[in-house]
Amino acid sequence: MFLGIDVGTGSSKAVLTNPDGSIVGTATITHQVSLPRPGWAEFDAENTWWEEVISLCGELFARHDPATVAGVSISGMGPCLVVTDADFTPLRPAILYGVDTRAERQIEDLNREFGDAAMYATGGKVLSSQAVGPKLRWLADEEPEIFDATRYWFSASSFLTAKLTGEYILDHHTASQCDPLYDIHRQDWIPERTDAIARHIPMPRLAWSTDIVGTVTAGAAAVTGIPAGTPVCAGTVDAWAEGYSAGVRQPGDLMLMYGSTMFFVQVLEAFHSHRQLWTTAGVEQGTLTLAGGMSTSGSLITWLAHLFGDVPMETLMEEALAAGPGADGLLILPYFAGERSPILDPDARGTIIGLTLRHGRGHLVRAALEGIAFGLRQSLELFESSGQPIQRILAVGGGTQGTLWTQLVSDILGRPQIIPEQTIGASYGDALMAAIATGAVPPETDWTRMARVVEPDPASAPLYDTLYDNYCRLYPATGGHMHALARIQRDGT
Repeated sequence: MFLGIDVGTGSSKAVLTNPDGSIVGTATITHQVSLPRPGWAEFDAENTWWEEVISLCGELFARHDPATVAGVSISGMGPCLVVTDADFTPLRPAILYGVDTRAERQIEDLNREFGDAAMYATGGKVLSSQAVGPKLRWLADEEPEIFDATRYWFSASSFLTAKLTGEYILDHHTASQCDPLYDIHRQDWIPERTDAIARHIPMPRLAWSTDIVGTVTAGAAAVTGIPAGTPVCAGTVDAWAEGYSAGVRQPGDLMLMYGSTMFFVQVLEAFHSHRQLWTTAGVEQGTLTLAGGMSTSGSLITWLAHLFGDVPMETLMEEALAAGPGADGLLILPYFAGERSPILDPDARGTIIGLTLRHGRGHLVRAALEGIAFGLRQSLELFESSGQPIQRILAVGGGTQGTLWTQLVSDILGRPQIIPEQTIGASYGDALMAAIATGAVPPETDWTRMARVVEPDPASAPLYDTLYDNYCRLYPATGGHMHALARIQRDGT
């Protein structure tokens, strides 16, 4: 069997598969992001992530014999920053990817220090809250005692891989999101920048996602139940593992991941970049991808559900369906945690416009779903302008299990979406990576089977085009007010 484990923003999941991709068993644990201050998003890497890996393995191996586990791969939200001592014990909570926006001053400092154009040339993207480099500089500036005590730094997947194997590694894809430390053209670290930003902390050894980087240690075997000596491959960021699970591996393939955040990854035929998107290394050696991500999607719907008194999600979706296209003239800018793609503005804020006394919670949920889809449409227009046409859209993630969300996304995009039969997600891609890494299946193996295609409804296109035009005008008209309110939220001034 092959064990895939994914530690995502809203949950951790594990899957056991056979070499043909058939599923032997699954396990899931939900969790919540810690938001201790405005702009901060954290997790306890040891007591949440690692303990959940142990629990997931315990649940699976209570039902299935671990003796036949032949390979392991782990993915995780990312890029994150986990700093540890020499024994891989975290020194502070993990700082999350682009939803954590604490390092804005450090982004400005690094732009002056190394030059925006120079970093864009080597990294294929503008330095933003998504990057690890500014978070390391923030740690040195704001928590110098912890920075000085740091001996290793990790992302989520590489931290868990280290806990299993004792190896200090990072996959190339995650490294390519650790701007401005990595050169995407040379596919290696940039010494003058790593020296200036990480200083005394050594860089992890680089590996491709399907490279075997170590084996399960006796200590890790004792707590997880995975047999000691089991090969472990490098793994990667969850969105790219999820794309891998859905067969997004050919130029022009684009994955939409319906999760706590909306993420999109396109495989490139040749290098392309756009200042509002991210060019990264891919999962497979030598490949490149173009990517973007929204800061809230499923998390916004969950927030609304809590706001309404923890109404069952099925009830909310029924009410959102009944609200009809356009939610009776209601628009939402879904910037409730700042925004990544397409505006790259950590101080953007959620906006609801068009409210009347006639509107109910179903209208608000519908408008939130449509607002996410409008933001996605903006981003995909940037993808198309970058030079690599979108050939296929494959939709994955928990949000694909219903019909309303995927249908209105196709209606607003005017494009069909292919829904795979298997929607477990990143952990399934991890299991495939483990099978390929160990040589159990050929490198070109694709376990994907398609379940259905969501076709756009042309009848709703005129209304959605009108609303989209208004949506695109809202942020330029309100951005200054958002920033003023963000300053009040941050420091009261």
